[in-house]
Amino acid sequence: MPANWFVVSRMLSFRDKLLVSFLILLAAAAFVFWAVSLYFNFTAPIAKIGGEYTEGLVGQPIYINPLLSQTSDADADLASLIYSGLFTYDQEGQIRNCLAESYEISEDKKTYTVNLKKNIKWHDGQLLTIEDVLFTFSILKDPAYKSPLRQNWQGVEVSKVNEDAIKFELKNPYFGFLENLTVGILPKHIWQDISAERFALAEKNLKPIGSGPYMFDDFQKDSNGNIITYRLLAFKDYFDQVPYISKINFNFYPDEENLIEAFKNKEINGMNNISPEKIDQLNTTKNVEIKELVIPRYFALFINQTKSVPLAYDEVRKALSIGTNRNEIIEQVLNGKGFPLYTPLFPQMKGYEDVSGEYAYDVEKAKQILEDAGWKYDEAEGFRKKGDEKLEFEVVTTDWAELMENAEILRRQWQALGAKVDLRVLSISDFQQNYIRTREYQSVLFGQALNFAPDLYSFWHSSNKRDPGLNLALFENKKADELLDAIRQETDDEKRAEKYREFIQILREKNPAIFLYSQYYLYPVSRSVKGIEVKNINSAADRFCDINHWYIKTKRIWTGFSWGKMIGL
Repeated sequence: MPANWFVVSRMLSFRDKLLVSFLILLAAAAFVFWAVSLYFNFTAPIAKIGGEYTEGLVGQPIYINPLLSQTSDADADLASLIYSGLFTYDQEGQIRNCLAESYEISEDKKTYTVNLKKNIKWHDGQLLTIEDVLFTFSILKDPAYKSPLRQNWQGVEVSKVNEDAIKFELKNPYFGFLENLTVGILPKHIWQDISAERFALAEKNLKPIGSGPYMFDDFQKDSNGNIITYRLLAFKDYFDQVPYISKINFNFYPDEENLIEAFKNKEINGMNNISPEKIDQLNTTKNVEIKELVIPRYFALFINQTKSVPLAYDEVRKALSIGTNRNEIIEQVLNGKGFPLYTPLFPQMKGYEDVSGEYAYDVEKAKQILEDAGWKYDEAEGFRKKGDEKLEFEVVTTDWAELMENAEILRRQWQALGAKVDLRVLSISDFQQNYIRTREYQSVLFGQALNFAPDLYSFWHSSNKRDPGLNLALFENKKADELLDAIRQETDDEKRAEKYREFIQILREKNPAIFLYSQYYLYPVSRSVKGIEVKNINSAADRFCDINHWYIKTKRIWTGFSWGKMIGL
């Protein structure tokens, strides 16, 4: 062929040679174009095992132990990856099976029988059995081990049914009991010889063995003994889908400023959370996506009507709520990263009703409510009065920047209604010790945390008006108490939702608190990490609920030929 081409080429003019060469190049380009088109039109990217992800955290790991990790985000994050519970949460924040294959609830709703999946392995290769489950709950209930979770297990009896099942017997039905079974299970063969006195000091709290998607590999310390990097490896025998990302590293920093700097310098691919006011510092980083996750925590002004005469008037509390511009607070305090609330229930919760219209921001309407009730504006005083009673009250809050700014905005908004608002800003210790515990406040600006299957009992039942109860509004209503009692024992979702609607109606009538907003959990992650589908989290550690589906590496697979794809249909 080359010889023939040589003969032919001698017969062609220079111009003809150029034309032939051009046609050959054109044909080659067309071939490449069609080959690439075929590749991308009839293949699709899918996740591939491999890659390494590094996340930054503020703090230090101490107790990577599911029975002790509740007081530290660093501990809780690592424990959630290393350990598995009988149940866990999905991407919507709802309970799903984990180690549990199935479960049954007795007719009286007091007995839960949980059946364990088979052939689950610990990271050291041994099999996880019902004995490990029984052991975990037995030491969790033992006061000598000092688990923060123990209070949730008062009156619960735990017993082995057979080699595959365990039974939990409650004194009274409780719809939220499965939440208690999300705690990670400990390996009995590792912990059984460690006494209660040594439990918190054991080496396995930093070198844990669990059954979760990732297993401990190593950690590094600095010259001061602080852990600076903690390494995990994908567990190849994980009972669920084996993780795609092969290695996960956690780097630890003393504060948020150092954490952000590390992210900007590409030392880390993600960070556990960022304050709304710091978001602008990441705007220069193009390869970052800030996930806005809903977490059921809200802020409100809780009103103690026994300590303030004007706040004891129904019309005053209603007018203050209508005269509150929640969106202004969200924009100024949260950089827009939140949403308004008008009751303690979130849109994702059963029983939620949209009552935003009832509390829509309307200064003139709020003023009219006060005016009609006899609260007249006193030009000389500069605020409203009803007879000799002044529309004046105190708001107590902590010296957290977010709450101080929030309180200032509320004061300005309510002054526009004719109210005189005095602010008292305290250190968190003074706030807790001398005000929250004693209930010595007229109103308090603070937050509360729930689950997406909320139990409002401790926040609103009259039995919790005093410390250590969480009823900060000292709310007392017989019908509300009856509903909250009934809700706790109702395991039918729809019946429980209906009772919640009845309870919320009482709150709307009485307005014991002015609900303000919920802030998004802001989770910055490199765009190179794919497959993150989580939307709602009950706690910060739940952002990892689907981590075994995250991926960095990809490969393409053939999807089949179609003329429709070829012509763009």
